[in-house]
Amino acid sequence: MRIVSGIQPTSQLHIGNYLGAIKQWIPLQEKNECVFFIADLHALTVPYDPKKIQNSIKETVVAYIAAGLNPEKAIIFVQSQVKEHTELCWLFNTICPIGELQRMTQYKDKSKKFKENINAGLLDYPVLQAADVLIYKGEGVPVGKDQEQHIELMRSLAKKFNQKFGQTFKEPASLILKEGSKIMSLQDPKRKMSKSDEPKSCIFLFDSPEDIQKKVSSAQTDSGKDIIYNITKKPGISNLLTIYSLLNNKPIKKIEEDFKGKSYAEFKKSLAEIIINYLEPFRRKQKELLTREVYVQEILKKGQSRAQTIAQETMKEVKDKMGLTG
Repeated sequence: MRIVSGIQPTSQLHIGNYLGAIKQWIPLQEKNECVFFIADLHALTVPYDPKKIQNSIKETVVAYIAAGLNPEKAIIFVQSQVKEHTELCWLFNTICPIGELQRMTQYKDKSKKFKENINAGLLDYPVLQAADVLIYKGEGVPVGKDQEQHIELMRSLAKKFNQKFGQTFKEPASLILKEGSKIMSLQDPKRKMSKSDEPKSCIFLFDSPEDIQKKVSSAQTDSGKDIIYNITKKPGISNLLTIYSLLNNKPIKKIEEDFKGKSYAEFKKSLAEIIINYLEPFRRKQKELLTREVYVQEILKKGQSRAQTIAQETMKEVKDKMGLTG
């Protein structure tokens, strides 16, 4: 199976990105053909600093590898370096109903958040996302639950193209984790953890042990003292239990038993230790990779070349079927 996914290079990656996507990528690369990219074109749809984006791209690649992606097994590259993504996006625009884009929840949310920057790219985001996957004839897309609507559009565009121009694309399946697909903010457990929120609401992959302790200690909990999972009545402690369970490979029920009669402070102290220990190898690998810039650039160059070979083949087929070749 060919797997395709990507993450935007905006600020540092946090444990929500890791648990919702990258952690799932690691085992997938062992038995599948995996294409993982840095989604820099998507990052342009919200306010950004042009002077910092190249550094953010480098940091994201380093995070991918530090977290366990193997460049010998997976294709890793920067989205904008393979022009076929945008070329296929434009062709898909000609068969995508605008009403489908206007009903997208993420478009509505981001339009409210960035009222001064409601651009066409923000609306067209899911079409580029469809091109990102279908240009490689992707069959599986590991995503968080909030992206499910976009995957449905992707499947719809593949189907429309096939019906109009002949069988070309498979309809990709969304690979959504049963647990961890949506890690919530430490400061507002009713909202998804986001890189664009205040730093104390996220635990970044390369946070220092001291910062992790502070952030976990100040994480919002709920009324009452019981450490039990109840997403409706106790969203704060439920979010922390989910993180604990996923990083410690222990069922939530077992964690509840272990902390029966104990305080939130004791639970948070234990959780902070779990996170610090889990992320320690990531911090070590990051420090090493930041001193090996040539090696990181070689990974991206090799990945770009491999990605282009597949993308160019797909575009030739698409253009032939759409009557764009003489």
